[in-house]
Amino acid sequence: MTGLDYETVARFAQQAGTLYFGAIFFAGLTYALWPSRRETFRRMSQLPLEDDHDEHV
Repeated sequence: MTGLDYETVARFAQQAGTLYFGAIFFAGLTYALWPSRRETFRRMSQLPLEDDHDEHV
Protein backbone atom coordinates (compact mmCIF):
# COMPACT_ATOMS: atom_id res chain seq x y z
CA MET A 1 0.00 0.00 0.00
CA THR A 2 1.12 3.48 -0.71
CA GLY A 3 0.16 6.79 0.76
CA LEU A 4 -2.97 7.17 2.78
CA ASP A 5 -4.47 4.21 4.51
CA TYR A 6 -7.05 4.28 7.29
CA GLU A 7 -4.55 4.21 10.17
CA THR A 8 -2.59 7.15 8.76
CA VAL A 9 -5.68 9.29 8.25
CA ALA A 10 -7.09 8.34 11.68
CA ARG A 11 -3.81 9.19 13.44
CA PHE A 12 -3.61 12.54 11.62
CA ALA A 13 -7.24 13.36 12.47
CA GLN A 14 -6.67 12.55 16.15
CA GLN A 15 -3.55 14.68 16.38
CA ALA A 16 -5.05 17.57 14.44
CA GLY A 17 -8.20 17.44 16.55
CA THR A 18 -6.17 17.53 19.75
CA LEU A 19 -4.18 20.52 18.53
CA TYR A 20 -7.36 22.29 17.40
CA PHE A 21 -9.07 21.67 20.75
CA GLY A 22 -5.98 22.88 22.60
CA ALA A 23 -5.84 26.09 20.55
CA ILE A 24 -9.54 26.84 21.08
CA PHE A 25 -9.25 26.09 24.81
CA PHE A 26 -6.21 28.33 25.18
CA ALA A 27 -7.94 31.15 23.27
CA GLY A 28 -11.01 30.90 25.52
CA LEU A 29 -8.90 30.81 28.66
CA THR A 30 -6.91 33.83 27.51
CA TYR A 31 -10.13 35.72 26.76
CA ALA A 32 -11.63 34.91 30.16
CA LEU A 33 -8.53 35.77 32.17
CA TRP A 34 -7.52 38.94 30.31
CA PRO A 35 -7.11 41.70 32.95
CA SER A 36 -9.32 44.26 31.21
CA ARG A 37 -12.31 41.85 31.32
CA ARG A 38 -12.04 41.18 35.06
CA GLU A 39 -14.63 43.75 36.11
CA THR A 40 -17.13 42.61 33.46
CA PHE A 41 -16.94 38.99 34.60
CA ARG A 42 -17.11 40.01 38.27
CA ARG A 43 -20.28 42.05 37.60
CA MET A 44 -21.86 39.23 35.58
CA SER A 45 -21.08 36.71 38.31
CA GLN A 46 -23.23 38.73 40.74
CA LEU A 47 -26.29 38.90 38.46
CA PRO A 48 -27.93 35.69 39.75
CA LEU A 49 -27.71 37.02 43.31
CA GLU A 50 -29.41 40.36 42.64
CA ASP A 51 -33.07 40.85 43.47
CA ASP A 52 -35.44 41.51 40.61
CA HIS A 53 -37.48 44.66 40.94
CA ASP A 54 -40.13 43.39 38.56
CA GLU A 55 -42.92 41.28 39.95
CA HIS A 56 -43.32 37.92 38.29
CA VAL A 57 -46.84 36.63 38.12
